[in-house]
Amino acid sequence: MRTIIVGGGKVGYNLFKTLKERNYEVTLIERDKETCMKIAEDFNTDVIWGDGTNLEVLKDAGIEEAEIIAAVTGADEENLVICQIAKLSFDTKKTIARVNNPKNTIMFKKLGIDNTVCSTEVIATLIEYAFDQDDYRIINTLELGSMVITELLIRENNLWCNKLVKDLILPKECVLVSILRGENVIYPRGDTQILSNDKVVIISNKSALSILVTELFDGGNKKWTLGKTK
Repeated sequence: MRTIIVGGGKVGYNLFKTLKERNYEVTLIERDKETCMKIAEDFNTDVIWGDGTNLEVLKDAGIEEAEIIAAVTGADEENLVICQIAKLSFDTKKTIARVNNPKNTIMFKKLGIDNTVCSTEVIATLIEYAFDQDDYRIINTLELGSMVITELLIRENNLWCNKLVKDLILPKECVLVSILRGENVIYPRGDTQILSNDKVVIISNKSALSILVTELFDGGNKKWTLGKTK
């Protein structure tokens, strides 16, 4: 998954480092020349020196092929502009903006930014689980990314389709919060049946999410029993 980070400050540097360690294809854009040189030397890789709001700079960074752009500069206005350019001019699949002033969060979301966050670990988690979004998507993270709120789309061939909530075997690190059925929000009980096209909202840790996703969408063979895999 190709990712572009704009901003090489503390957040951008640590995010770049985290994604590199996880073997992601990631490019960094930074407007300060000395910062660029330092990051390039630290990671022995190329860094784009330029303004992340400039279309030509974004093209040089490969935005036309990128699936995710994370704007993490120290200026909220710049992060907003970068994400809007990515969405409107390049149809980038997912945009993540760092918000320095919490008061700007609602405005960012109303203007179409997919996620607004401030923590490096939270941003890294959102990027890590951004693939296969047709079946599931990260809604938010808690506790610096250690807990994940996820929306799962249930299809006819899904293992949970037509099952009652009481018959689901979930890991102890996972809680089923609600079911979205059309315009209705259902707060499930044991006898609530999960139907095709339902969106099931869960809270879990990252390990439980990985195994649930593998089981429900990737045809995995792992089965949950009393919170452990076998």
